[in-house]
Amino acid sequence: MIVADTNLLVYLYLRGTRTPQAEAVLARDPTWAAPLLWRSEFRNTLARFVRRRALTLEEALRITGEAEQLMAGHEYAVVSHQVLELAARSRCSAYDCEFVALADDLRVALVTGDRRVLRAFPSTAVAIDRFAA
Repeated sequence: MIVADTNLLVYLYLRGTRTPQAEAVLARDPTWAAPLLWRSEFRNTLARFVRRRALTLEEALRITGEAEQLMAGHEYAVVSHQVLELAARSRCSAYDCEFVALADDLRVALVTGDRRVLRAFPSTAVAIDRFAA
């Protein structure tokens, strides 16, 4: 099991240059977990694509369903004080620290492309390209 940041999910479901890396991460570890926040971040990204007409609403709904199916049973609430403590000792957003807190609680790696998170939490966060290799 890994904690997948929202960008990893975006890379998996929206074809682009990082999609092969996301697919390699999935092949290496098919059990992805995330804080409940991932849904809002993912929907927000899809909404931006729909507004720019890069996706239709129907495509966005299909992608959302597929992503929710992948994550089913592996979505978690996180403890506020833990998130705020992580945010206070780093320059990372509370949103990002939700993923770090969950990875710490589950004692698994957070796979992310976020350089700030990678720098702030080197014992928890692993770069997508490094994990996929």
